[in-house]
Amino acid sequence: MTSASTLLPVNPALGVALAVLLVAGAAVAALAQLGHTRAIVTAGLRATVQLAAVAAVVRWALDSRPLLFAFIAMMFAVATRTAGRRITKNDTWRWAAVPIGVAVFPVVVLLVAIGVLPVRGIALIPITGILIGGALTATVLAGRRALEELETRRGEVEAALSIGFMDRDARLEIARQSAAGALIPALDQTRTVGLVTLPGAFIGMLLGGASPLLAGAVQLFVLVALLAVEAVAVAVVLELVARNKISRPSRGA
Repeated sequence: MTSASTLLPVNPALGVALAVLLVAGAAVAALAQLGHTRAIVTAGLRATVQLAAVAAVVRWALDSRPLLFAFIAMMFAVATRTAGRRITKNDTWRWAAVPIGVAVFPVVVLLVAIGVLPVRGIALIPITGILIGGALTATVLAGRRALEELETRRGEVEAALSIGFMDRDARLEIARQSAAGALIPALDQTRTVGLVTLPGAFIGMLLGGASPLLAGAVQLFVLVALLAVEAVAVAVVLELVARNKISRPSRGA
C-alpha cells in the first residue's frame, strides 16, 4: 500500500521546492505586472505558519467536542472576515457571515442528523472545512461580481427604477447573471472530476487505505455537497447585494 510519505516526503528538499515555487510565482506576477507579488509571498508564508499551528492543535480537537466546535467556529469566523473584506472595505462586510452560515451549517446539521456524518473531529473538521471553503469562494466571487456589475451598469439600474421597478428588483435584475458566474468553478470541477483532476478527498482516502470505490463515493459526496452549498451562498449574497445590505461607497463619496 502506498503511503503519504512516499508520495510527498517531508524533508529539506521539499522545503527548497516550496521556496522556489513561491519565489517563481511572485516573480512571474511582478514581471507580468499582475499586482499581487507581495500578496503571493505573504499568502505562502501565512499558509506555512497556519498549517503548522493547525497541525499542532488539531490533534486535541479530534478528541474533544468543545475544542472541535471551537475549531469549527474559528474556521467560520476567519472565512467570514476573509470573504467580507474581499467584497467590500466598509462595515457591510460582516454580512458575509450570512451566506456562508446559511449555506454550510444546515447541510452539516442534516448530514449529522441522518447519520452520514459522525460528530467526530476526524470527519467533521475536514468536511465542514471543505464546505466552508467552498462557500467562502462562492460568496467572494458572487459578491464582487454583483457589486462591480451594479457599479458599471448604474445607468441601467436607474433606468429600471424610472419605469417602476423596486430598488431591490432593479439591482437584482442587473446583478443576477454576473453573480451566477461564481458557480462556474464548482461546476467545472464536478464535470471534470476523474478526467482532469483527482481531488484531495479521493487521494487522501486512497492513501489512508480505503478502496477506490469508497474513495470515489466520498469524493462524489463532497462535490455534490459543494454544489449545493455554493448555490445557496451565491443566491444569498446576491439577495443581500440587491437589498443593499452588502455595498460599497460610491466613487463620488
